[in-house]
Amino acid sequence: MTGLKDNKAVGQIRSKERVAEHGEVFTDEREVNAMLDLVKDESSRIESRFLEPACGNGNFVIEVLNRKLGTVRRKYGRSPSDYEKFSIIAVSSIYGVDILEDNVKECRKRLYDFWNAHYTEICGPDCRDEVRKAAKYIIRHNILHGDALTMLKNNGEPIVFAQWDLAMGNKVQRLDYRLDSLMRTHDEDQDQMELDFGMPEWNTDREADTALSEPVRKYPLVNYWEVQKCR
Repeated sequence: MTGLKDNKAVGQIRSKERVAEHGEVFTDEREVNAMLDLVKDESSRIESRFLEPACGNGNFVIEVLNRKLGTVRRKYGRSPSDYEKFSIIAVSSIYGVDILEDNVKECRKRLYDFWNAHYTEICGPDCRDEVRKAAKYIIRHNILHGDALTMLKNNGEPIVFAQWDLAMGNKVQRLDYRLDSLMRTHDEDQDQMELDFGMPEWNTDREADTALSEPVRKYPLVNYWEVQKCR
């Protein structure tokens, strides 16, 4: 990658009160990289899905995106149109939940700003505002305000994540899944997948998910730059 950097939060805690009330301690960059190196191949694979169940302001998800965009750049950096498409696939594969609203807002902003900085650098005059809107829309639906332990959003509704599948050419299909359904599915079939909320990332398998879980909603195919039209 280039010298582009993410604007990190300073220090590992915001306040003693937040540590006492919520157990909030941010993971530093060295620990993030050491843990992600344990799943190095998956953390760099464009399509692999990662869920951070206590994402804070985004230290883990930013580094996952950094690794994925590195792969996109190596494979497609000479083609702005391909880089654009697969950078959207990369950002669409990253999920997070946090119980604190300010963390969620900061995490979303950091993810978007980081993605956009690399998109702008690689694609330059070929960048499109509609693609930027699509990235913001995906991030807003992938980084949620809620509690991964209860699997409920802050408003008491079940956590629902959108799965974004590159179907054919430039077309993407959105499938919405309830987190509690995915958890039950994997609990019932440990040979397929073991989900451990003790790990900082949750790598899911698309084939296992779609085969074993029923989406709560399926959307028509749209161009990847028009995912915001999924209503």
